[in-house]
Amino acid sequence: MAAAVLMLALPAAAAAPGDTILQAMHDEMARAPMLRVVNLDAPYFVEYTLEDADVFSVSATLGGLLGQTHRPLRALDVNLRVGSYDFDNTDFVLSGMAAAGAEPAQLPLENNYGALRQALWLETDDAFKSAEEAIARKRAALQNVNMPDPLPDYSKAKPVQSVQATPRRPVDEGAWKDRVVRLSQVFLHYPAIVSSSVRLESIQSASYLMNTEGSVIREPDNVAYILARAWTQAGDGMPLHDAAMFTALNLDGLPIEASLQKQVEEMAGNLTALARAPRGESYTGPVLFEPRAAAQLFAQVLGDNLKITRKPVPQPGRPVPYLPSELEGRIGSRILPEWMDVVDDPTQANWRGQPLVGAYDYDDQAVAAGPLDLVSQGVLKNFLLTRTPVLKGLESSNGRARLHGSFGAASPGFGNLFVQASQTVSAAALKQKLVDLCKQRNKPYGLLVRKLDFPSSASIDELRRYAADAAQSGAGGRPATLPILVYRVYPDGREELVRGLRFRVLSTRSLKDIVAASDEVTVFSYLDNAAPFALIGGANYIAPAVVTAPGVLFDELEMEPSQDEMPKLPIVPPPALGPGA
Repeated sequence: MAAAVLMLALPAAAAAPGDTILQAMHDEMARAPMLRVVNLDAPYFVEYTLEDADVFSVSATLGGLLGQTHRPLRALDVNLRVGSYDFDNTDFVLSGMAAAGAEPAQLPLENNYGALRQALWLETDDAFKSAEEAIARKRAALQNVNMPDPLPDYSKAKPVQSVQATPRRPVDEGAWKDRVVRLSQVFLHYPAIVSSSVRLESIQSASYLMNTEGSVIREPDNVAYILARAWTQAGDGMPLHDAAMFTALNLDGLPIEASLQKQVEEMAGNLTALARAPRGESYTGPVLFEPRAAAQLFAQVLGDNLKITRKPVPQPGRPVPYLPSELEGRIGSRILPEWMDVVDDPTQANWRGQPLVGAYDYDDQAVAAGPLDLVSQGVLKNFLLTRTPVLKGLESSNGRARLHGSFGAASPGFGNLFVQASQTVSAAALKQKLVDLCKQRNKPYGLLVRKLDFPSSASIDELRRYAADAAQSGAGGRPATLPILVYRVYPDGREELVRGLRFRVLSTRSLKDIVAASDEVTVFSYLDNAAPFALIGGANYIAPAVVTAPGVLFDELEMEPSQDEMPKLPIVPPPALGPGA
């Protein structure tokens, strides 16, 4: 029966005449019913996804070119499931692991039909063997593990066919190289910065998907970004870092050079000021997040907890590497003030004249994505869901599979997250509310957060230390990302930059303590990934995402100074590099 279903649902070969990739996918998928071994589970679902990309990148530091490449890139993924929608080889702690001795197939960079068929055949064969190993181990594990209320392992979806044009624009490599080199020269004027770099990357890709349910998708999947990063040390050795990132759907959508230079100069100036700033002290009281920081906060604290995933079947006697959402089981509960709503709407390509990089038609599992009410009048209504059922009542996808996940499943993500407030005040009035609250509570100052480290530009070692310290502090749950720009706001309105602070307890439960929002709203674009704090470069797969949000005032939050050991300062001062050196 499984083989017959595969054959009946196979998409038509004529979906895109002349497309060698789709033809090779179709013809090799037609052989999927031959994947039968006596006494073993037959495949019930096969899906090919392929990225056919043209990648241009250039990087520089202090006016010197570090590297420049322009290369084609192709990546293939085979999602093969054996068993049935109710029970298959996924959602097990060892799901997704390659079969013993499996080697990745070499995918041709040209549209060579025979070479494509060969690569698809080898990857399908490896995926089938891996699936058989996983489902056998999963059955064995379940004999020794009690799993309450078993859910189906995969949900069905209506087949879709969308074959779009995927044009590519020529890249003026010389002009972009010169622009990146000039942008890297900004840091020559900031001698306190120890290390810096600027990187540009343009990815023009055609994204392919075909599965045995009958879905066929070919669509453009483009992104371009510029990333400027810098590091320094304060006089006591405290390491400090910051980054400025600019994201667009193509190179033409990036800011003009004058705007780029201005914003990189602002980042370099802030980092230089941080190195001279006093260390922050423990604080409990009102905290104001300006719109950019608020959008970063909602992206990480709220957005990541809306990405609910399923706990896999464990191996007996072994812990499961699984971190549940803080919002699990809280649908119908108030998580925000009654005057706040949250909507994810990937169908919006523009907002108030600004392009939104989080727009998309279909997710990575061929499910259409429409507007989704997540929080209404402060009450949690829904989660970001994939085709992997997660809880009773949450068993169907809402088109939010956007990243590769763990345990053979996709990871959910949002496209354009709109955080909306029906009660707002001006930015100046919001700051005055902060001052008034501090006066009422006899606080010498309040705290204002202007920027968070999200996506994080920290090193992996820094994030590991931070996570370990957060666990020891008893904060529980998922630690919030580190703040970068924090200011003391005194009763007269004066601001003083401080460094080295972190949130002691900041979770989704803190969001109910928002007491006011600004009428000023920002659009925050970034590249989401599955790494903690969306660590820049921390994962192989990225998904453009947007958060629009107002500034918000919290009635009370706790912040504390970092307890990290300080590395030693350089033995010899840096060479003079600036103008006239």
